[in-house]
Amino acid sequence: MKTARIRHQGQVLTVQVNDQDQVILADGSVLTEQDVEWLPPAEGTMFALGLNYADHARELAFEPPKEPLVFVKANNTYTGHNHNTWRPDNVDYMHYECELVAVIGKPAKNVKREDALGYVAGYTLCNDYAIRDYLENYYRPNLRVKNRLATTPVGPYIVDRADVPEPNNLTLRTWVNGELRQEGTTADMIFDVPFLIEYLSSFMTLQPGDMIATGTPEGLSDVVPGDEVVVEIEGIGRLRNYIVSETDFFKTA
Repeated sequence: MKTARIRHQGQVLTVQVNDQDQVILADGSVLTEQDVEWLPPAEGTMFALGLNYADHARELAFEPPKEPLVFVKANNTYTGHNHNTWRPDNVDYMHYECELVAVIGKPAKNVKREDALGYVAGYTLCNDYAIRDYLENYYRPNLRVKNRLATTPVGPYIVDRADVPEPNNLTLRTWVNGELRQEGTTADMIFDVPFLIEYLSSFMTLQPGDMIATGTPEGLSDVVPGDEVVVEIEGIGRLRNYIVSETDFFKTA
């Protein structure tokens, strides 16, 4: 089962999505992907992982971390499938990050690893864009790198946990203008989803709708206004967005 949040005829709706990525309304009406405005499928706090793939850490000349490097993203950074996001004017390097996202389904506190997946409602994906110019230290991500309005596409929908039996063995890919730029597998995560739920819930309470973005593999490259960026995770879906300039984005935002 796949669940999405959309805006249709001025209303925000929670809907089911079929295997053809068609939206099923409560009255049984079927809408195409292009007939609706896709919204981020969850709205809770996002806990994002840095350097959670050893190949990505090496790509950046860092040692893989021995403890999760977690930072928090404000929910106004989220945007939906097929939306625009923006590259700040006068920066040298902005890159995509295809990431598996676990969506929490019930309050989680002091959860043991063996029970952790029972607290997951389902999975989605995000593209956690980063502005490399402002990165002072990967172990302490600067807010200017990751927390900008509408620069984290999330979605298009949440796939039910039962339909993703092996979250730690999925292929991730990113295309820019149809060119494959990034490919990896969640099997290479340093800290997997059960570990991260156990770790985070050991000192805080995760709430329904909270999200854990699990990091990205190697294969990053710069993106510029005019680019179409598609991130895909096997069994989860494809998430598309378009890069525009800062000037153009805020003219129409």
